Amino acid sequence: MRELVLTPKFRRAFHRYVQRSPWLRRQIEAALRQMQADVFVPALGSHKLSGRLSGLWAYSCGHGCRIVFLTERDLEGGQEVIGLLDIGTHDEVY
Repeated sequence: MRELVLTPKFRRAFHRYVQRSPWLRRQIEAALRQMQADVFVPALGSHKLSGRLSGLWAYSCGHGCRIVFLTERDLEGGQEVIGLLDIGTHDEVY
């Protein structure tokens, strides 16, 4: 299982997004659990970003919601770590 690391920016954006759209909380949490199991499952639509966000990835968590993340290997344990950077609508995160 992969480790999810939530940045402070992600935490703030998550709370703002869920306050605006509380019905999406369960859907987002389910997507995060799926991400821990397999970040590149086709249902999430994971894709590389380009331009100023080059080197990062994004996936869809439903109803226009996008999560921007990066993947790295933990040098000590060799475990894959997923850094969650931002969440919001397409226009908010891109």
